[in-house]
Amino acid sequence: MSQFPTVLEPTDDDIQKMLACHVHIGTRNLDLSMEQYVWKRREDGIYIIDLRKTWEKMILAARILVAVENPNDIVLVSARPYGQRAILKFAKFIGAQALAGRYTPGTFTNQIQRKFVEPRVLLVNDPRTDHQPLRESSYVNLPAIAFAHTDAQVKCVDVAIPSNNKGKNAIGLMYWMLAREVLRLRGTISRAIPWELEVMPDLFFFRDQEEQ
Repeated sequence: MSQFPTVLEPTDDDIQKMLACHVHIGTRNLDLSMEQYVWKRREDGIYIIDLRKTWEKMILAARILVAVENPNDIVLVSARPYGQRAILKFAKFIGAQALAGRYTPGTFTNQIQRKFVEPRVLLVNDPRTDHQPLRESSYVNLPAIAFAHTDAQVKCVDVAIPSNNKGKNAIGLMYWMLAREVLRLRGTISRAIPWELEVMPDLFFFRDQEEQ
């Protein structure tokens, strides 16, 4: 982590949270574009993601989001249910727009559509399930950030954050950490005071109504 100042490096508690939520657990499939983010392969065929590179890409994504002058110009998309609660909470704390659920084609390209938006940055939960907004972002020169699993194709993605985006705890924790880092870079919250005392990571986790 020598390329970052000491203040931006992860703490032991951050690494423990990521390990506990299985952020590093990949799949048995590996896309060629994600090979650079893999640490090793287990005996059962599961690829293990390098958490050091995950942290580096998350810091890069946070710096990009902070550079957007109007937070409302940031749009988050998640068709997968596990990420919908996370993007809604992320949008609330950051001030961004969240498009949870089915994405309406033409949202970024069709100007006569009622839900037409012109964002500055796009953040998607999964390049595989959210391929439509990613494709449209390439048409309008919209920078795209995505949480990418080991089997993800990162075409049309400018910044891929390697992480387990299929686990509800993993994706919730990554959105929580990204929101925390954005607020820290803005100066809204202090690095000396743990954000867990105010906002728990569990707030970003998917909850099944039937289980409750």
